[in-house]
Amino acid sequence: MAGVRFALALCVLVAHGVVPETRAASYTVGNSAGWDISADLPSWADGKTFNVGDVLVFTYSKYHTLDEVDAAGFSNCSAANALLSRSDGNTTVALTSGGDRYFICAHQTHCLGGMKLHVHVTGGSTAAVPAGAPQASPGAALGPAGAGTGDGDAGIPRLDLGGSHRLLGTGTVLATLWLCVAVALLI
Repeated sequence: MAGVRFALALCVLVAHGVVPETRAASYTVGNSAGWDISADLPSWADGKTFNVGDVLVFTYSKYHTLDEVDAAGFSNCSAANALLSRSDGNTTVALTSGGDRYFICAHQTHCLGGMKLHVHVTGGSTAAVPAGAPQASPGAALGPAGAGTGDGDAGIPRLDLGGSHRLLGTGTVLATLWLCVAVALLI
């Protein structure tokens, strides 16, 4: 009986070290250039995997806007039927559901000049969103970063490495748990 308890305790410790929480990644759109016509936005998005729970941070000057549009608005550079329209210079958008999201600057010459962004969000539920992460419906944005906090980040950790910090897939977690059950049964 003591062996079984020891094995179960060992499994709990192993699982604690192997089963990390999935954390949302925060992406500063355009990196240091921000949401600007000088940023190479298609290249910025290349190679990135956007997941439900991640956050896009748009920083831009008073000469630009951030508009979330549908696919037609994206291809036509039209914000006439925008789902979201902001001009505050610092807009945070939580990716709360899977699918395609489209963002443009409403100044048509800026959009035609390349100031538009398409991201594909993987995942279909918000179950992986950590407690305390910003929540918004698709097409909605959170207020300006730093609102009420005074530190300029709205309580959202920034990830400036351009990637996500998801650590393990479900398969690895399940394999570890099955290994623990097998060890417990053998002892």
